[in-house]
Amino acid sequence: MTVSLLRESLKPKIKNAKETFYLLNKNRLSQIALYLLLLILVLALLAPVIVPHPEHIADEADISNKFIGPCLEYPFGTDELGRDIFSRVLFGARVSISTAILAVGLALLIGVPLGAIAGTTGGIIDEVIMRITDVFLSFPPLLLAIAMVSLLGPSINNAIIAIAASWWPWYTRLVRGQAISLKERKFVQAAETIGTPRWKIVFRHIIPNTISPVIVQASMDMGGVILTIASLSFLGLGAQAPTPEWGLMISIGRSYFPDVWWYSIFPGLAIFLTVLSFNLLGDTIREILDPKTRKR
Repeated sequence: MTVSLLRESLKPKIKNAKETFYLLNKNRLSQIALYLLLLILVLALLAPVIVPHPEHIADEADISNKFIGPCLEYPFGTDELGRDIFSRVLFGARVSISTAILAVGLALLIGVPLGAIAGTTGGIIDEVIMRITDVFLSFPPLLLAIAMVSLLGPSINNAIIAIAASWWPWYTRLVRGQAISLKERKFVQAAETIGTPRWKIVFRHIIPNTISPVIVQASMDMGGVILTIASLSFLGLGAQAPTPEWGLMISIGRSYFPDVWWYSIFPGLAIFLTVLSFNLLGDTIREILDPKTRKR
């Protein structure tokens, strides 16, 4: 009896898993994006072990080898200090991706609870939260991030704070819309009827049921956040030398372009491939989590 009940309860999960793999496999671009992103993540995680010149990650100079073009020893060439660009690009993946994850995570921690509280509570609390949200949304995210980093001071940590501050309103608006719909559901009304505190309803019923659209939005935002981080570093407001960050490397390399073309090209390609992978994967996740798409 117990085994049959367990089998019946697992059927929907198995069916959803099969549909997920089907939707993932039917799109070649999503497969390529997934494998490419996994490769980038693995290279970033293993960078301290696999880079050929770990001593070039810091500001150690080898002037005798400066501006060497791509070759077997230096696949991406060297920079103005003779450092291996390949090693620094791999370490740059750790910096860019980890920074983007932290920035998006911080934006979620701020935006999701505020959106759930605003949508569930309504009234004056909803008005206050949404008017503050509208103020932040009235500025372009990159412009707001530049202004905040200029006030806080140029550093990678301040860039994370600035990006999170410019991104959280999008999650607040998204979750608020979901919360307004969810609070009319019977399970939420039943919880209110038995006297469940409002904060428990928000964190136990509303927020868990908004996870799907939030995951989709966050996965698609990762590419934009990586671009914003690179833009801030390019302007001298993000990572500071000798940190091997892609935007900073492009900023320094543009002074030597086009003679030393490899200095800017390879970090630029790393940004392009990573952002493209996140965007394509985000589209696939949206298709997988969208019930209308799953039924097609």
